[in-house]
Amino acid sequence: MATNPSQPQGVLHVTDSRTGRAYELPIVEGAIRALDLRQIKASEDDFGLLSYDPAFQNTANCRSAITFIDG
Repeated sequence: MATNPSQPQGVLHVTDSRTGRAYELPIVEGAIRALDLRQIKASEDDFGLLSYDPAFQNTANCRSAITFIDG
């Protein structure tokens, strides 16, 4: 994935108030991956956090080097 030099990279620091555990989620091109939220769990048998975006109001599209779809 190509990086955008105008967009600073970094990490998002998250502290789970349920457990007190701290997490670092990488920020790439101004976004975090929803799948990275899965590591945040209240217990070991917990599925992990999911993202919920009704009406896709804040969902990023993906980049592709092989196709372009003008949505």
